Amino acid sequence: MNDLIQLAGKDSLSRRTFVELSAKLSLGLSLSVPFLPKNFRAADSAKAKHLIYIYLSGGMSHLDSFDPKTNKSVMGSTEALNTKVDNMKFGQHLSELAKIADKVAVINSMSSTQGAHDRGEYIMRTGYEKIATIVHPTVGPWVQRLLGKRGKVLPDSVLIGASTSNSGFLEPDLSPLPIADPTGGVPNTVKIVEGERFDRRVEMAHKLGEQFSAKFKYHSPASYVEYYKQAAALLNSSELSAFDISNESNAADYGDSRVGQSCLLARKLVENGVPVIEIVAGGWDMHQDIATGTANRLPELDKALSTLIKDLESRGLLDSTLIAVGTEFGRTPDINMNGGRDHHPTAFSTLLAGGGIKGGTVYGETDPTGKKVKTNPVKVQDFLATIGYGLGLNLEEVIYSPTQRPFTFARKGTPVTALFG
Repeated sequence: MNDLIQLAGKDSLSRRTFVELSAKLSLGLSLSVPFLPKNFRAADSAKAKHLIYIYLSGGMSHLDSFDPKTNKSVMGSTEALNTKVDNMKFGQHLSELAKIADKVAVINSMSSTQGAHDRGEYIMRTGYEKIATIVHPTVGPWVQRLLGKRGKVLPDSVLIGASTSNSGFLEPDLSPLPIADPTGGVPNTVKIVEGERFDRRVEMAHKLGEQFSAKFKYHSPASYVEYYKQAAALLNSSELSAFDISNESNAADYGDSRVGQSCLLARKLVENGVPVIEIVAGGWDMHQDIATGTANRLPELDKALSTLIKDLESRGLLDSTLIAVGTEFGRTPDINMNGGRDHHPTAFSTLLAGGGIKGGTVYGETDPTGKKVKTNPVKVQDFLATIGYGLGLNLEEVIYSPTQRPFTFARKGTPVTALFG
């Protein structure tokens, strides 16, 4: 045991080895579960107590979805669809959302400074530009850090559609629980050992962490010990069933697509009290044959999102759940020689619903071709600040990184308060 503690104190690679070995030797399991943070401060003024942030990776075309135009040379084969709201038009593949347009707000004046996928996604999920010297937290870790832990056993932040996660420069215990496959439940939940042997290994991990923390004044081992204690608590809890959607009676309503099943899992997690669920759904990078691409992807999103909104409303959860739909950028008005649209960060669309949002709202507009923002421009940081505002976050609160650099949620973005009723 002493050799293992000495190993942990040498360098970052050795500390990682310490964590991995202590987990394998002591617990015999691998499971990512956030645990108790330092403090809890309720935001009673916020209507939204939960967030479902659906991130469409690849760059969804605003012209074929939430910002269609009358110019046929711009629209290609996509036709504009009337919705329940007079001044709100959708692309033809969003027929179900069109029926409940009075429950959503669309921002058609988004713009980003990033035109590459990884950098565009990074800023849309963190509010900060990607740099080599630091990793910034996504929304889930920020919310837990600013509002505090609300669940006793279940994690406060879940990431659906990814096999790994991190908390950026925040404490490791704030990392979201990653669920790669929404239909597969929580991975690695089969214990290698049972009963008293398992309990003894948990206790051994706890002692390892205490000794290392005391010797090297390094906070991460204690964080990882609590991380595995929380994992053990979840493994032995009936609340693990919150991640099982195999018996949900309305699963077909969401569709069998990855985004559909992810939205179903998100609804169940909200129902079980999880505050933040982030969904990453790919397949939106359509440089070729965008007509076929949108005909495949948009109906999946249409079915999933419209069902999610109606399902939450029927369960009395829509008012307390903020739904956000984002993407890294839009697509060009010009259709290229391959029948696709290229990257276009200058203008794109996002959507919000529930959680105090004023439905039937169209905020901002682009020019007749969808190339440039014409009125009420919204930066990426403003969009994330709007999410934070809806959740009751203190957007002025400064959090310091381990290198003592100051950061705020959404990098001092200005929330679009006009979207709230």
